[in-house]
Amino acid sequence: MESLAMNHTLSILLQNEAGALVRVAGLFAARGYNIDTLTVAATHDPAVSRLTLSLQCDDDALGQILQQTRKLVDVLQVAHPATALAA
Repeated sequence: MESLAMNHTLSILLQNEAGALVRVAGLFAARGYNIDTLTVAATHDPAVSRLTLSLQCDDDALGQILQQTRKLVDVLQVAHPATALAA
């Protein structure tokens, strides 16, 4: 059975440091995934920012993206809110 590309939204907490956003965006670009939307905002902690992005990919690619994003040094937490709601 073929996996279909679907829209996914990720919420990423990352350290508010120079170059952190570039490293996350670079991970997606290096693997050929296009970020459809991207929003970065401050959190209650000035040392942490929340990055919210959306992309289109199949479920297998999403699993790989989540694992690889969690390995980045500046990333503190990665969440896929839709999977939390489905559980």
